Amino acid sequence: MTSSKLLGAASFVAMATAATAQDADLLVFDYSGFEDAAFHSAYIEQHGDSPSFSFFGDEDEAFQKIRAGFQADVAHICAGSVSKWSESGIIEAWDVSKIPAYADLDSNLTGTDVAAGEDVFFIPTDFGSTAIAYNPEQVPADDVASLQVFKDPAYAGRLTLPDNVDDAYALAYLATGVDNWTNATDEQFEAASTWLREVHPNLRTYWTDPAELAQLLSSGEVLISWAWNETYPTMVDEGRPIGFQREATEGSSLWLCGYVNLVDGQGTEDKAYDYMNAMLAQASVVPLLDAGYGSSNAVALNAAVSEEDLVASGLGQIDVPVLAQLPMSNAMRERQAETFELIKAGF
Repeated sequence: MTSSKLLGAASFVAMATAATAQDADLLVFDYSGFEDAAFHSAYIEQHGDSPSFSFFGDEDEAFQKIRAGFQADVAHICAGSVSKWSESGIIEAWDVSKIPAYADLDSNLTGTDVAAGEDVFFIPTDFGSTAIAYNPEQVPADDVASLQVFKDPAYAGRLTLPDNVDDAYALAYLATGVDNWTNATDEQFEAASTWLREVHPNLRTYWTDPAELAQLLSSGEVLISWAWNETYPTMVDEGRPIGFQREATEGSSLWLCGYVNLVDGQGTEDKAYDYMNAMLAQASVVPLLDAGYGSSNAVALNAAVSEEDLVASGLGQIDVPVLAQLPMSNAMRERQAETFELIKAGF
């Protein structure tokens, strides 16, 4: 990918060395991998080392650990969890006046639920796309022109969906004509659930991580998947056959993640803002993209990389409906999670 050439080797060495130390004044609760020093190089330049990090496997685990008394300063979660976390009282609002890049965030990633009013509980920092990954040597492009391919009996047993409720329902809503789930009606939820039930018998499996998905596609066990964009450049780089269809008639999805400010953090509040500003800085754009993530800072993203780079990463501009996985009500998310578990069990 051409963007990988934009960050010099000397910068990597300098940041790798700095990251061996950890700043005890800030504890970041995160997914493993996001401690990469290149993602927050401006913080290192300002404070001399990286924050301290603690890791979780999934957001439900993180939520339960914090509710049980674990103390950190900021946590990295995805938008679907924001309402649950804010309603629980474990996070507090950010002061966006201390985050200069807030005005530069992509409006498609903030929406009214993130940006409205005075209380902003979630700052999106990274995003990716979810669309149809397929084997172009065995699947004609016309067959993946519609999301209804997941119901096509010709591909029964050669299809897979992510074992992720948000991604599964993003697909199902799009397939049933909904591109904004924040105001989905009961009828639209039921239609999406029915669609997933109809797809379930066609599936080989539900994939759980990108490495598993890449293996399924590479072996030929699976021909078509609803997939995160990072699988696409990874398989291209490895010389494996892969297509990534983001412009199906019904559209595709964008997921987004970011940081929340934890109420009981024991660190230095100013450093939490320094970390946020570092994650949103232009210096973080290329390292994030090389890892498969787009920066939510639209101004910095457009200044640092080309449209060619974005297309190669599965993040280019498209001209179809896009369902952004913005925060939804906790009640709706719990309803989706319960129904998805039943569907996977065959009910």
